[in-house]
Amino acid sequence: MASKPFTPEEARRIVQFLQRPAVFLNMTKDWPALHWTVEHLSTCLTERVRFRIGKRNEDMAPLFETECSFIEATVKEFLSWTTNEGESLVGPFSDYHCKEFWAYADYKYITQLFQDKPAFFQDVRWSDFGFAGRDGRDSTLWIGTQGANTPCHLDSYGCNLVFQIQGRKRWHLFPPDDTPCLYPTRIPYEESSVFSQVSVVHPDLKKFPAFKRARVHTVTLEPGQVLFVPRHWWHYVESVDPLTVSVNSWIEIDMDDEARVGEALTKTIVCALKSAPSLDNDDHWLNPTEDRVSSHDENMQYLNLAVKACMDKRTDDTEGWSLLGDQPRAEAGKRDSSGQLKTPASTFVLPFGPHLIPVILAQKPKCNCPKDTSSFKYNDPSQPEQRSDNEFCQRSGQHAHQEVESPGSSQGAAGMRLSTNDMLEFLVHPDVIAQVTRLIMCRQRELRS
Repeated sequence: MASKPFTPEEARRIVQFLQRPAVFLNMTKDWPALHWTVEHLSTCLTERVRFRIGKRNEDMAPLFETECSFIEATVKEFLSWTTNEGESLVGPFSDYHCKEFWAYADYKYITQLFQDKPAFFQDVRWSDFGFAGRDGRDSTLWIGTQGANTPCHLDSYGCNLVFQIQGRKRWHLFPPDDTPCLYPTRIPYEESSVFSQVSVVHPDLKKFPAFKRARVHTVTLEPGQVLFVPRHWWHYVESVDPLTVSVNSWIEIDMDDEARVGEALTKTIVCALKSAPSLDNDDHWLNPTEDRVSSHDENMQYLNLAVKACMDKRTDDTEGWSLLGDQPRAEAGKRDSSGQLKTPASTFVLPFGPHLIPVILAQKPKCNCPKDTSSFKYNDPSQPEQRSDNEFCQRSGQHAHQEVESPGSSQGAAGMRLSTNDMLEFLVHPDVIAQVTRLIMCRQRELRS
């Protein structure tokens, strides 16, 4: 068997130092999971799984999961549906013609799918990337048809390794610094996912003018390749072939401890405001991936546990916390805002070449921000956001304000008010949460000292 281009130690070191998305080639030729095509899985997975159904269109708004339909079906029934050309539709997919709708079985934990077939866990070998013991048990499976997509979002925790098995997927990625251009929102709410309000493939630039400055990096991932997605990189993913299968694994990093505090804080605020009786709280704000709305007491307990876990892990740090970074001062300068290690070029040079290909910028931004109005970096509260009043007013006028009838006014008179979702857009903005999280942790540090 031919040797791989990188040893596990080399691959892990590359992952540690990568500060941009990149594709690994020729690392999975001997992985048994390469045979996990839809046809193969249809014989292995006999239990029904949930498929998300979306209509094929080119809307200028993201299709969130709260707006999709869901059905329970076996992979065999799914495969039969995809090959049903013009014939009468039967079974779970009978209400959806495959030429008009796409289907996606996403976020399926392999440990649950193959709980009675544990040998399948070994088919996925993340140990080849230096993560000893990590296999299918620490992975999720994605099965879709052409057009199936994941709305643009960033993951609050860790970094991501994605193994493409069947078909191709088109990835649109944006760096953390572009967060202000992507109009982040926590509605619909899902723990660890920050969604963008922008349809990144069909953007509404009148509603979201700053998006024209977003720096999209694109890559079409092919079977056998592995994509590395650094921490907090935004991504929109779409299947481009009739059938696609992929497996991914989220890799935990040290900075996740503080991120969990931020997520607990976000959940507490979102649930408190959206659970309150209100005329504008009748929307479907909870993502279907969330089981239920937890109580305020439960959320506060979770928040306190997250704070305690973060502090306990930092007890060996004798130099204290700094509001200027994610790490204790002893770690200052070792990691960037994406959580990746920084090192002088003379120490380690990333081996880009035929076996490691960087994901490139698709096109230059259509316009550049003036130096005095540049957007601050995600997760760096030491650099306050600088936006022009005109841009902010344009943004608010297009989206945040709604005309409503003023109480006590004559019929037809209009006033302006903010909705609960508008308030949350600012209160739980990632950069606001990051700053409040650091204030919480600094105060906890003071109380322990």
